Amino acid sequence: MNEGKRPASFYVLTLVFALFVIFLYGPTLTIGILSFQGPEGGLTFPMRGVSTHWFHELFAQQAVGDIWGSFRRSFVLGMMVMTTTVVLAVMGGLAFRRRFPGSTVLFYVIIASLVIPSILVSLGVGLLFSQILGWEVRWTTSGFGAQLTWTLPFGLLIMFAVFNRFDPSYEEAARDQGANPWQVFRYVVLPLIAPSLIGVALFGFTLSYDEFARTLLTSGSRNTLPLEIYGMTTNVTTPVLYALGTLTTIFSFLVIGTFIVIALISQKRKAKRASDAGKGMV
Repeated sequence: MNEGKRPASFYVLTLVFALFVIFLYGPTLTIGILSFQGPEGGLTFPMRGVSTHWFHELFAQQAVGDIWGSFRRSFVLGMMVMTTTVVLAVMGGLAFRRRFPGSTVLFYVIIASLVIPSILVSLGVGLLFSQILGWEVRWTTSGFGAQLTWTLPFGLLIMFAVFNRFDPSYEEAARDQGANPWQVFRYVVLPLIAPSLIGVALFGFTLSYDEFARTLLTSGSRNTLPLEIYGMTTNVTTPVLYALGTLTTIFSFLVIGTFIVIALISQKRKAKRASDAGKGMV
């Protein structure tokens, strides 16, 4: 009679999960609510009216800071890091499919950057560019390199997992049909790993877009968006700061949603190709 009754542990775990979601998204929701304060509103509760006044102020005020310039820099830097991470992760995944001398040591050297404190990486990269190489510290050079130390290990770990499950018989079948190495990669390997590449790209862009510590000492005189927002916390005392946070959060969700849609389309095309291939064999 109790077959359909849920155990007590189910309700306990549900409560824990609900508390986790509140803890995870509570601050973001709070900022979103406070960004709709009235013209007389402040940075704390209780709210004084409800309006979109501070969003208008964000777009109208040029004295707030270099908001749109920093946004453009973060977006461009994110695209640079994303593209480089995808290319190098695929190359690294292909290279590690076969054992070679020093592969184990190289693997741990790559992963080690994940456990090194980010501020030390930022300091080291900044010193490398400015003191040792004699180059100017800029967000397009030293900032780009510092962020790669953060995104590339994640991309490589994903590709290692993908290629560990990859069935080499597909490549062998293509070679048996006379395909050269490039054709095997272009028409066999790449379509099969495409959904994973979208995941690597998402990691690369989002980790770069909101990275603070590794960019702090490597961006030079031009701030990225996280650095600009941090600077605003010391001199902006109106909900315009919350309006900016709300817009950047919406943009982040739009980026994630775009990648999810691309992944779903890629999976549908992959399933369709597999179905067409099966019909052709029949």
